[in-house]
Amino acid sequence: MEPGRGTVRDRAVPLEEGIHMRIIRYAAVLLTISTGLLVAGPARAADQNVLVEGALDGPAVAVGAEIAASLRTGTSATFFNAPDSTTGVTCTTSSFTGTVLTNPAAGGIATESLTGQTFADCTSNTFGVTGVQSLTVGNLPYLASVDGTTKAVTVTATEVGPIQATVVLNTIIGTVDCTFEAAAAGFTGVAANEDNSITFTNQQFTWVTGSTLCPTETYLSAAYAPVIVTSSPESPAVFVQ
Repeated sequence: MEPGRGTVRDRAVPLEEGIHMRIIRYAAVLLTISTGLLVAGPARAADQNVLVEGALDGPAVAVGAEIAASLRTGTSATFFNAPDSTTGVTCTTSSFTGTVLTNPAAGGIATESLTGQTFADCTSNTFGVTGVQSLTVGNLPYLASVDGTTKAVTVTATEVGPIQATVVLNTIIGTVDCTFEAAAAGFTGVAANEDNSITFTNQQFTWVTGSTLCPTETYLSAAYAPVIVTSSPESPAVFVQ
């Protein structure tokens, strides 16, 4: 054997060691990438918020964003005298505006300041009522909370005062004012992603002041759709998750 030359077996050992080292380094790279993906996965999921805009996988609605909605097309807001009644006030125009206060991770509870709510084009089928002068809400703003899990929307009063609705009616004996107040716990609705709506059904208000000719209770029903982000380009719809 010539000096400085090993056998075929001797030369194969470094070759095998080199291959093994490359395999180990490759496996380490794969492990690093996999670990990074595992760590990054939950972070992306945590970025999903209760309120998102445009689609369920869309960006979070920013805190401070302005939102709004009008009645679902073809529907009316009603204040009827009982849950199973069709007697009372019907308004074919209504809308609300608000500002997003908090928007936590999906499944949590987002909050909004309900800064405005209007009712217009109202009529009444109550005996003796000849017209509706106005229907307004008082003590704005209200606090609205949106549960990402149950899709419940709860509207409660703030330190400004209780949630109130006042209707001014023209009657055969003159003008009649009726002011109604929601319960201390507020009133509730439900959000739906199918049409980006919020629906309130038979939410009770109790008479607190005004003419004794007013009904003792009135029940609000209204469906607003779509709820949109007016402060974002193209006013995308709001989804709840």
